[in-house]
Amino acid sequence: MNPSTSHQTSTFSSISSILWDDFDRQTLFHSWLKTVGPDHHLLASSLRTASADASFRRYFRIDNSMGQSFIIMDAPPDKENCQPFALVSNLMSEAGLLVPEILNWDAAHGFMLLTDLGAKTMMEVINPHMSDALAEPKLDLYLQAIDALITWQLASKTDVLPNYDESLLRRELNLYPEWYLAKHKQITLTPSQQATLDQAFSLIVQRNLAVPFVYVHRDFMPRNLMISERGGKPTMGVLDFQDAVYGPITYDIASLMRDAFLSWEEPFVLDVTIRYWEKAVKVGLLGEKSATGWGADFGEFYRAVEWQALQRHLKILGIFARLTLRDGKPKYLADTTRFINYVRKTADRYRDLGPFLKLIDEIEGIETTTGYAFGKV
Repeated sequence: MNPSTSHQTSTFSSISSILWDDFDRQTLFHSWLKTVGPDHHLLASSLRTASADASFRRYFRIDNSMGQSFIIMDAPPDKENCQPFALVSNLMSEAGLLVPEILNWDAAHGFMLLTDLGAKTMMEVINPHMSDALAEPKLDLYLQAIDALITWQLASKTDVLPNYDESLLRRELNLYPEWYLAKHKQITLTPSQQATLDQAFSLIVQRNLAVPFVYVHRDFMPRNLMISERGGKPTMGVLDFQDAVYGPITYDIASLMRDAFLSWEEPFVLDVTIRYWEKAVKVGLLGEKSATGWGADFGEFYRAVEWQALQRHLKILGIFARLTLRDGKPKYLADTTRFINYVRKTADRYRDLGPFLKLIDEIEGIETTTGYAFGKV
């Protein structure tokens, strides 16, 4: 046996820096890494945790003998399907976006070796202290993000990704009453309250289905965008895209500017959204000849973005409650106040959502002053 090969085998067998709840899965991982490691000169001693997300996926970082770093995805097949990740990775790469390249994939056991886009997310650049009060808007990064978004949307084709149809929109909305209201808040709605919620959901779905459809990342926000160096220039890399669908063009810009973990004042939100709209019109995504006519009316487009954001906010309230109660990840519920504020602010703008706003205030125990409201649409 080659002495170097013997040393590698010994090194790989001594991996102990990662904690595993399942001994059998740990054994499978070590066996896979022994197989793939020599091809990429991986150093098992450098294996360490990179990150975990809201799903059951985990990510590790590992180096090779030439000083390059790689990412390993651990995605248990009984809990996570890696097929969509592989499909969307290929679609984004073909579109010209920077995404992790799949170097090795053990589909049967859910292990992937990926190229590493770097260790710094857009979120960490904007908000290194993880505090809204200390964060500063960085227009240059948001302009890079909307350029990447438009590149993704221009690649759109029908019948490639799942449709973000009425069934999926409603299924997501129902996470709010199922997990946030019933299980987290332990609230049972009265028939009148249920009717108000149903009416609001129908309006939200109707508005969101009335927009042009494109490829939708579905979680396009600074935590999933990487600041990478390519050719000496900063490049925006894209992560966490496995849930991509074909749906409303308003979704990803709403996600970007109404972040799950970071909030901006409306002037900045408007500024970036206008810049996105102008570019989308210029490249034909929102041309004047489109069914909406949004190419000539930013106001109409912005209202559509708000209705889409409302659907996302309600969905996320349900998801955060589920992550806490089902998956044992309570940290996400700390951001529910941010989303209640998003929901209330949007509902307060539109007459049709007046009863829904009143319902939200009843649920959250918020007392408001009754008066005359001007400027609602």
